[in-house]
Amino acid sequence: MSSWITSLEGSAAGHQAALVLAVMAALLHAVFGALQKGTHDPWLSRGAIDFSYGVIAAPFALFVVPWPEPHMWPIFAGAYVIHVAYKLLQAWAYTKGAYMVVYPVVRGTGPLFAVIGAYLIFGETFTLGQWAGVLLLLGGIYGLAAYNLRTITVDRDTLVPALWLAVATGLTVALYTTYDAYGIRATADPFTFLAWFFFIDGLFFMPPLAGYLWLKDPNRPALGPLMARGLIGAFVAFFSFGSIMLATRLDKVGEAAVLRETSVVFAALIGWLILGEKVGPRRLALMALVAAGAVVVEFAG
Repeated sequence: MSSWITSLEGSAAGHQAALVLAVMAALLHAVFGALQKGTHDPWLSRGAIDFSYGVIAAPFALFVVPWPEPHMWPIFAGAYVIHVAYKLLQAWAYTKGAYMVVYPVVRGTGPLFAVIGAYLIFGETFTLGQWAGVLLLLGGIYGLAAYNLRTITVDRDTLVPALWLAVATGLTVALYTTYDAYGIRATADPFTFLAWFFFIDGLFFMPPLAGYLWLKDPNRPALGPLMARGLIGAFVAFFSFGSIMLATRLDKVGEAAVLRETSVVFAALIGWLILGEKVGPRRLALMALVAAGAVVVEFAG
């Protein structure tokens, strides 16, 4: 599998594979966000998810994939710090604001800075047509956030800090997207990076914190349903974060980052189909704008 993945790098087939991986990451990331924001406290949900994917990844990291080269350990340390900051900000934002307001702002902030980061680090450039696509996509994403902000009826007293936290979270999304692309390109075997990333990232911060918060909670939830959510979230995380990391190894980081942000369309559909939220013609139009922006980015390259 590793040799097949590396053989696709920089090829037309690799470009098509990266496109599929980025869109799959978008769908699964919307599911992941809904799982974290769902019925359980976001801190506990994230702790259960991280614990599950850390435990599952451990045997693959230790016994299956090649061990990381010496230069990879500082890279893993940097990824760990960045992802801890992302998770803290994400969970904090979800405790302050409604999912359908916070999520589009997070996802709308990320791609613009990821494209800039890809230019500075990897020398990637966008055509004028692709920049137009980025503006269409961002307009749709922030339009969704503004519409949801105007119509939402819950957590209104904490919406301002929630929005600031969402913007800060979006900046960490751009940072980890660019940094992870650097990391997965720095090792010979991409699955070495993936296995060790999930192992380190999963076990060494959020689970102890979530365990502490669970013990302190006088109304702590039953562990069974919480850990079931964590197990489901773990597999969603593997395919969501793993897909986008592989996409950034196979093809341009900026394009993958932009295409992943079609996740707001999937998030709106989840809100409608599962959470019972109304979509309406305005949301449909804004979702179409996001999708159109992604299409323009892809075909104007």
